[in-house]
Amino acid sequence: MPDRAYLSPIDPELVPGARNAVDVCLRLKPRERITIITDTATREIAAALQSEVKRIGSEYSLFVLEHHARRPLRYMPESILDDLALSQVSIFAGQTQPGELTARTQMTSVVNNHKIRHGHMVNINREIMLEGMRADFVKVDEISQRLVERARQAERITCRTPYGTEFEAELSPKLKWLKTSGIITRDKWGNLPGGEIFTAPMNTNGVFVVDGVVGDYLCERFGDLESNPLTIEVENNRIRSLRSDNKDLRDEFRAYTSTDENSNRVGEFAIGTNTACTHVIGHILQDEKIPGVHIAFGHPYAEHTGANWVSKTHIDCVGRDFDVWFDGEKVMERGKFLV
Repeated sequence: MPDRAYLSPIDPELVPGARNAVDVCLRLKPRERITIITDTATREIAAALQSEVKRIGSEYSLFVLEHHARRPLRYMPESILDDLALSQVSIFAGQTQPGELTARTQMTSVVNNHKIRHGHMVNINREIMLEGMRADFVKVDEISQRLVERARQAERITCRTPYGTEFEAELSPKLKWLKTSGIITRDKWGNLPGGEIFTAPMNTNGVFVVDGVVGDYLCERFGDLESNPLTIEVENNRIRSLRSDNKDLRDEFRAYTSTDENSNRVGEFAIGTNTACTHVIGHILQDEKIPGVHIAFGHPYAEHTGANWVSKTHIDCVGRDFDVWFDGEKVMERGKFLV
């Protein structure tokens, strides 16, 4: 059975971000049903989201993961998946733990199969609710739309940073570009806060300096990497070498990207478009939306991009202060859009 409500008072500072999520990003209507999936660590944010759903008057179910299964999750509980399949809208607002990607993939498979408008708020925290979730997502969507239209025409995208990144992606018209700007539709669930365009690249080569953050559960452990970056050399879309003065970071990243045969393969090439995100805070959910480039190794969201391979893992890598060229035309300088 679903969990009904939190008894804790609503933090008024969290309400604007929660209202943005429910009203603007998900456009929840009174006649619709929504499933909220959360955990004990995220109860204050879930309470704010729940209060906004109640304000609208929609039918809802709320699940606290620890009440239904032991963490880390080996799988998503059937009771949650069954309830999710009944809803038109859903939110996952919770923290990651090692080994839980499979459970989240089970959840997003239901979302995809039932065309649910889903807001994915992985590792959401108070800082993100006060910054990235307060963006003007209508404007972010306008920027994202202009950029994705240009990207869909490009054959190559090149990016550089003052810190050593020299990286190029070769693109294919057979591999789709997606826009996840925060305005979520039935066609593609999106992270919140939103603000990126991405594709699965046909090929990539070069050096990518991760002086922002890495994703999944490694993000919480290592945080902002500005003082100890991870340098990744990529050849023909695969990791060739890893370097970092932080040996724990290097070794754990290598282990993560050795999980399966495609864990070390570039599955995502993305450009952040959320102009409300102006600085690295050490959390991937927001930092990957900073205007600039990020890449990810592992799962290429094949169900959306059209890639013909899969992986059990997916880990994002974010840098700082990018110059970006589409087929030789400069579209960004030091993290500022020129389009």
